Amino acid sequence: MRYYLDWFWAALAGGMLAVMVTLNSGLASYSTPFIASWVVHGVGAVTAVVLLQASRMWSSKPADLAIHAGRPPLWSYFGGAPGALAVALGSIAVNSSLALAGALSLMLVGQILFSLLSDLWGWFGTPKRALNRFDLLAALLVTMGSALVIYSGGAQ
Repeated sequence: MRYYLDWFWAALAGGMLAVMVTLNSGLASYSTPFIASWVVHGVGAVTAVVLLQASRMWSSKPADLAIHAGRPPLWSYFGGAPGALAVALGSIAVNSSLALAGALSLMLVGQILFSLLSDLWGWFGTPKRALNRFDLLAALLVTMGSALVIYSGGAQ
C-alpha cells in the first residue's frame, strides 16, 4: 500500500508544480520573472517554516524521517538555486507562445532526460541504475508527446 501512496504523492507534487508555474507566470506578467521568483520563494520559505512547525507538533521523533545520519554534503544546500531558475525560466516560457501546456511538457522532457543521466551516472548522490530500452522508449514517447502538445495547435 505504501508503494501506491508514493505514486499518489508524486502525482500530487506534479499537480502542485503545474499550479506553482501557473500562479508564478501570472505574477511575472505583472512584474518580471525574477521578481516573481523572489516572491514565490519567499512565500515558499514561510510555508516551509509553517510545515516544519506542524511536523514537530505531529511527530515526537522528526529524526525518524532522516535517511542518512551525519552531515549532508555541501552541494546539497544549493537546491534552491536551480529551483529559482526553474521558476523564473518557467514563467518566461509560460508567458510565451508555448503557453502552460507546452512549457510544462518541455519541462517534463528536461526532467526526464536529466533524471535518466543522473540514474546512469549517480549524480548528486543518487543511486546508479543502468538504463534499459524501456527507459529510452519512455523518454522518446514523452518527447514525442510534448511535440504533439506544442505543434497540435493547442500551444500557440
